Amino acid sequence: MSEEREQASSLRLSLRRIIFGTETPAGRYFDICLIICITLSVALIFLDTIVSIHGAYGDWIIKLEWFFTFLFTIEYITRLYCSANRWQYAKSFYGIVDLLSILPSYLILFFPGANFAMVIRVLRLFRVFRVLKLLRYLSEGNVLLQALTQSSRKVIMFFFSVSLIVSVLGSVMYAVEGPENGFTSIPKSIYWTIVTITTVGYGDITPVTELGQGIAALTMLIGYSIIAIPTGIISAEISQEMRRNRDLRRCSNCLKSGHDTDANFCYQCGNELQDVV
Repeated sequence: MSEEREQASSLRLSLRRIIFGTETPAGRYFDICLIICITLSVALIFLDTIVSIHGAYGDWIIKLEWFFTFLFTIEYITRLYCSANRWQYAKSFYGIVDLLSILPSYLILFFPGANFAMVIRVLRLFRVFRVLKLLRYLSEGNVLLQALTQSSRKVIMFFFSVSLIVSVLGSVMYAVEGPENGFTSIPKSIYWTIVTITTVGYGDITPVTELGQGIAALTMLIGYSIIAIPTGIISAEISQEMRRNRDLRRCSNCLKSGHDTDANFCYQCGNELQDVV
């Protein structure tokens, strides 16, 4: 019994090194194969939505989709088996993503034609983050998140101001153009205003009268004028957040602060930087 337990423990450890690590050649090959499978499975989902391809190769796409689902199911079970803490892995972000990548295919058996399942399968793309070890860039992501949090009040106020502008302009366009020119209601006129401010209009609704065209031109100019405001707000907060993060890194030798977050040595005395404040 002890030998069997040792063999099982050794097997779990070997599988854990291959599946969760990239230090061994087998682990790197496993990650490469996993990236290929994820990419191909998501590509099949996209191609299946094209009517001509679905009509000609729909049966093959379904078979391949089940093949990838079977592979991902085996992988998920294996991850549970060899994980050091199975419950911790199952409830983690990537554990949930791994489960959601296979669950929709089985749900379709009970709920045929459920399009939401197709959307959930696209979540397989999130698994590429783990394979490519993109979590090393989370510090930069945290800077952006902190900047968005700090600027949230300004952005909300800007959003409220723009909402007032589009409501007024939409109401004016409804009064000027009227239903006979496509502006059948104030909400639809507000939709036209939003589209015109953010782009130059889709052409589905266009003003006909000279006054309406003048208002449309003014709306476009307003759009160009305000488009840079939220960018400036967020950029300023990102700059301040990066400055705060640099100030937190202080050399233990000369007490000089202002080092980049990825710096390993003090730029003044050359001392190796430690995680101290």
